[in-house]
Amino acid sequence: MLKFKDQRNLSVDTQVYIKPEYLIHPYISGNKYRKLKYNLIEAKHTNKNTLLTFGGAFSNHIAAVASAGKEFGFKTVGIIRGEELFSKIETNPTLSFAKTCGMTLKFISRDQYKLKTDLDFYESLKNEFGDFYLIPEGGTNRLAVKGCKEILTKADESFDFICSSVGTGGTISGLINSALPHQKIIGFPALKGDFLQEEITKFVTHKNWELITDYHFGGYAKINDELIAFMNQFKQQHDIPLDPIYTGKLVFGIYDLIEKGYFPKHSKILAIHTGGLQGIEGMNVKLKQQKKPLIV
Repeated sequence: MLKFKDQRNLSVDTQVYIKPEYLIHPYISGNKYRKLKYNLIEAKHTNKNTLLTFGGAFSNHIAAVASAGKEFGFKTVGIIRGEELFSKIETNPTLSFAKTCGMTLKFISRDQYKLKTDLDFYESLKNEFGDFYLIPEGGTNRLAVKGCKEILTKADESFDFICSSVGTGGTISGLINSALPHQKIIGFPALKGDFLQEEITKFVTHKNWELITDYHFGGYAKINDELIAFMNQFKQQHDIPLDPIYTGKLVFGIYDLIEKGYFPKHSKILAIHTGGLQGIEGMNVKLKQQKKPLIV
């Protein structure tokens, strides 16, 4: 557990800690390790030798599945959103890493990608790649939620608030299911929209949670100079790297809520660092092209 000193003269009554899930594994990082754990066990149990999943240009999930396949002896297939990315594999750090791990990459149009849960599309993939174990985009399913339940341990029982970034809803669902009655789970979605409420409700029965949708910075993979400056200052002061898609927005949001008096005095807050640091390199490629400050 990492406790860090206040960066912006925050209330001395509020204690903030970070749970460094990003240190679990160098490539199958943070919540991706948790989400894949029981899915890999199930794939072995059902004698599936190939893992197939979906993701975008800089997907943490694609990188993690590729690495897990290499480490645990699975063939891997990544269905990638955006046909134009085929010609950019070598300049895209995430896709080139996945390819190095042995992942077969299939690039499809954005319109095709919207059909990823369609039965006919699923059957066409089976015809092309054989009998595979399907892992959803982002990795969220009931086995993933089971793995994410293990993030919180007995050592975390003293915390009043558990805060996590939210992508597809699997991580926060696991946290909700494992939290104690006195604990409130707060999610910081990285995407616009209210669809996550419904997705999370599929996996949980407790009502000890809330989504705060004010810190997506314009939507998925959207950032600005203020967020970059915050992340760089945070790393310089605490030696804790944050990623621009998820954890940067999470910690920024926690600090802002403290300043606004959202948390009661003497609150003890635990922020889950879910990893995703491989995405920094790809984001810096885009920032450099836009002549914007880079993430250190």
